[in-house]
Amino acid sequence: MKKITLGILAHVDAGKTTLSEALLYLCGCIRKCGRVDHGDTFFDTADIERRRGITVFSKQAIMQTPDTIFYLLDTPGHTDFCAEMERTLDVLDYAIVVVSATDGVQMHTQTVCKLLRRRHIPIFFFVNKTDLAGKSRHAIMAELHALISPAAMDFSLYEADKGLFYEQAAMANEQLMEEYLESGALRSSSLASAIAACELYPCFFGAALKMEGVSTFLSALCEYTKEPTYKEEFAARVFKIGRDAGGNRLTYMKLFGGSLRVKSTVATRASEGETSEEKIDAIRLYSGEKYKTADLVTAGDICAVTGLRTALPGAGLGAMDDAYEKQLSPVLAYRVVLPKDTAAPVAYEKLSQLAEEDPMLFLSWNAEAREITVSLMGEMQMEILREEARARFDLDIDFDMGKIVYRETLTTPIMCAGHFEPLRHYAEVHLLIEGGEIGSGVTFDSLCDENTLSAHWQRLILSQLEARLPVGTLTGSPLTDIRITLTGGKAHIKHTEGGDFRQAATRALRTGLMKARRDGSAVLLEPWYAFTLILPTSCLGRAMTDLERMHAVIKSTEHADDGTHATIYGTAPVACLHAYPAAVQAFTRGQGRISLSFHGYAPCHNTEEVIAALGYDPTRDTRYPADSVFCAGGAGFSVPWEEAEERMHTQSVLSQKKDTEPVGMGTIAEHTVTSRRGVTYTKTHTYEDNVALDKELRAIFERTYGPIPARSIFVPPPRVTYTEREKKQKTPTDAETFLLVDGYNIIYAWEELAALARQSLDLARHTLIHILSNYQGYKRCNLILVFDAWRVEGGKGSLERHGGMFVIYTRERETADAYIERVTYDIGKKYRVRVATSDGAEQVIVFGHGAERVSAKSLHEEVSAAAEEIGTFLYDEKNVHAFLK
Repeated sequence: MKKITLGILAHVDAGKTTLSEALLYLCGCIRKCGRVDHGDTFFDTADIERRRGITVFSKQAIMQTPDTIFYLLDTPGHTDFCAEMERTLDVLDYAIVVVSATDGVQMHTQTVCKLLRRRHIPIFFFVNKTDLAGKSRHAIMAELHALISPAAMDFSLYEADKGLFYEQAAMANEQLMEEYLESGALRSSSLASAIAACELYPCFFGAALKMEGVSTFLSALCEYTKEPTYKEEFAARVFKIGRDAGGNRLTYMKLFGGSLRVKSTVATRASEGETSEEKIDAIRLYSGEKYKTADLVTAGDICAVTGLRTALPGAGLGAMDDAYEKQLSPVLAYRVVLPKDTAAPVAYEKLSQLAEEDPMLFLSWNAEAREITVSLMGEMQMEILREEARARFDLDIDFDMGKIVYRETLTTPIMCAGHFEPLRHYAEVHLLIEGGEIGSGVTFDSLCDENTLSAHWQRLILSQLEARLPVGTLTGSPLTDIRITLTGGKAHIKHTEGGDFRQAATRALRTGLMKARRDGSAVLLEPWYAFTLILPTSCLGRAMTDLERMHAVIKSTEHADDGTHATIYGTAPVACLHAYPAAVQAFTRGQGRISLSFHGYAPCHNTEEVIAALGYDPTRDTRYPADSVFCAGGAGFSVPWEEAEERMHTQSVLSQKKDTEPVGMGTIAEHTVTSRRGVTYTKTHTYEDNVALDKELRAIFERTYGPIPARSIFVPPPRVTYTEREKKQKTPTDAETFLLVDGYNIIYAWEELAALARQSLDLARHTLIHILSNYQGYKRCNLILVFDAWRVEGGKGSLERHGGMFVIYTRERETADAYIERVTYDIGKKYRVRVATSDGAEQVIVFGHGAERVSAKSLHEEVSAAAEEIGTFLYDEKNVHAFLK
């Protein structure tokens, strides 16, 4: 039986909840259909929803037909709660968009369809209220084609004229056309494939309140939907946070792969980028207010779980990535006014529960001013928030006048760096900041080589920047439409902590923003509304004058056939338009109305005026410093951001591409990197670079932590006879030598072993053990061969002895790198330690422990030389007789 997740979306008053009631009734989920005006619908269970007759919170129901299980998600239709609607889109397989035949395609309907197309979610249209006087079927289809997509098609043609139906459907793609030309008809599976690919949007007509056309629509949902392909391993997406009557935190999720059991553990990612294991206490399958408990859920199921404390809407669990930035966001910010006897920190802690359930509230606490601010979509959401605070926390709150939420971005690429090195701390980060596409939000990438900075540190830097992104430097507003690329960095093996990189990354990004402010490449953005204004023709002149004064962009103007009314479509800044609905009601004497929906961010129409009014000084914002911190004389000191780059300890991997000479013998690798904005760079590594890096690292270590004890440089010994070598061995040395070998790294670095590994990894491993056992017996060194077994479930690690050599298999969740680093640190102060690996990052780390670095190539040469000496020795009769004696 296939599982399909359906989301039902619409403009307010289109009949979305009524259609949901009809579908639930036909599937046998309810005994009678409720009505919104009666306050007895299946989905609208909250007191606020029953009183106001609107959907505020998304709900779910489970419908079952003979061959399909539908998870039906009902979403709010009011524009103030569009963020609640958008969060459900991340888990939908198909969407039902309800259009009112009396109103036609509204602005909010266009916004919803735009979000669905962006996510490639197939759409089924249901045109409701066809029993009332309104637009004709032909007019509705014309609007859908013009305002939504030409792929919209009237599927009611199937009953009226099958030939015409097949002919129109065949225009969707070439496969359908070929099938139609061959057979004169189309299979249901072919139509379902075209719908799943968003090449065809079926449209159905009816009146949900009277159950007209709903049965046909439900049959089409069963016939023309396809279950998606799911992953084998566990993967889930969180789309909602709620609380039950007992106050227990509920995490709503959909499984996109594998299964989930009660009492199993789930890895959740915290805002700092670290993961933690949390246990699932209970699994609930909700249908309206009621739920059933389950011990196991599988791919395709939607459930609510208890036990998860940190996962937020949009979070990916298991093999699922986090959802990308939302497109709809509040445009007005309000200061929360509290009762006189209420402490602001206490109120903030309570309201944080609401912000956890709805992250788009953007609740913030200003410790200096002791003020709470919240971002809202409009007056309706403000009223709902008041009622929620009163009902759940017995807290009477109010709001002051709203302020526009501005954003900032860049026009030209900026390279920047930040350094954080107080005593016993160290981190350095290099970034490239570029302007992104409109509506892209903030995206992150890395061009940094893992040999320069380990993948762990890179992930930490980007996740911490994402979790605590600095504000812009023009007005202190959030950033948007930018791409941040990590291009370099440096850590210290002993004194680098995660917080050090957060400091360095924040200072680097802040330095870039300060550069943009200085160079004039920083841009202030303001939110814009898309509007539809309907008013009497006699008021058209006044409206056009107002819109011009408000810097509106008029897209089109339509006049009614009888000439009594006109409709204006356009966009305008929120700062100018947000108070205009009251003015429309006044000058049209109640005969006009305007609908607003969020259109996006665009350059501010009065930038200088806004900057002057807000008076933001980035140098006095102690939350986001731009200056770097360096260390000298055992103490840290601050360096202004304008001068800090000259003191940096490393460089970005990017340097502007120039005409270069042919690659010389010293070159190890060279490749070209092109940024997302088309800027091309050359990235080159040479042997001389590695030598310079050693010197640079040594200088940094000694300046900060004192001189590194001298180590003798290993030189392969000359060929000697057995007698000479025996004499040398009888003379004890002061320092004993340990050679640590990263087994799998060497296997894949030596061509002959890599070829064996492609046939059998066990064979390659035993061959390496045999080779190094001979090498150890000849060199008489302490050799430790380490194999990475961290993926062996339940593995406790093991130690084996082959001749005089030790073979280590690491325990579960311990890499060979980690084992070698730990052992090097433990014995590096007392013994001479050599580490054989081709992992550049590991080489840098063990260097900091005072160990000597041996590349895979150098070890191969040593082993080959030893093998040749062993052969020479065995063929020398004198040596054989001496050995036997």
